[in-house]
Amino acid sequence: MNQVNNEQISLDNIDLPDKIPAKFINSRVIVFNPLYASYLYVIKGFFGSPLGINKPRLEYFSKPSELSLIEAYYLLERDDISIYDIKENKVLEPKEFYEIANKIHHKFAEKYVIYKDLREKGYIPRPGLKFGADFVVYKKGPGIEHSLFMVHVLPHDSEITAIDMVRAGRLATSVRKKFVIANPLTKSYYFFEWFKP
Repeated sequence: MNQVNNEQISLDNIDLPDKIPAKFINSRVIVFNPLYASYLYVIKGFFGSPLGINKPRLEYFSKPSELSLIEAYYLLERDDISIYDIKENKVLEPKEFYEIANKIHHKFAEKYVIYKDLREKGYIPRPGLKFGADFVVYKKGPGIEHSLFMVHVLPHDSEITAIDMVRAGRLATSVRKKFVIANPLTKSYYFFEWFKP
């Protein structure tokens, strides 16, 4: 619970619409209402990134939030949010949003398969760009624990060079994480760890 303008705000019992409204603007999905953005992050399981807040606390924050295209599609598919396309002046259906996201986000379809699978297994995948991966994955959530591993999604017919493998493994080791390659076709995960013989 947090206090804003001398008014107590609890995310546990707020009035929510059937679907939390988000807007699609210039390839970005934004939840403008800070209360709804806080709810998605704190209560629903770490969805979105509050704008201008590096490490949000697990309480109400007074900023809008940006959902990654993958998070947005996951929530849209589950009927948790609606997405209004500002340019087209209409609410997007899941199929429409999927087609748009697939055009503008590299490997969107493959990444989404793995994202959804990890969520369904009880993990919390977050964008992993700053670690050079597609996702960093938590069991409890960011700010509560360090992420368990980094995931790089590779379509089944992709190749990875020895140099790429060493680079990824060294990076993962330097940030104390396991490096994982995920195959979206089979939903298989291959863990790599460095060891000294």
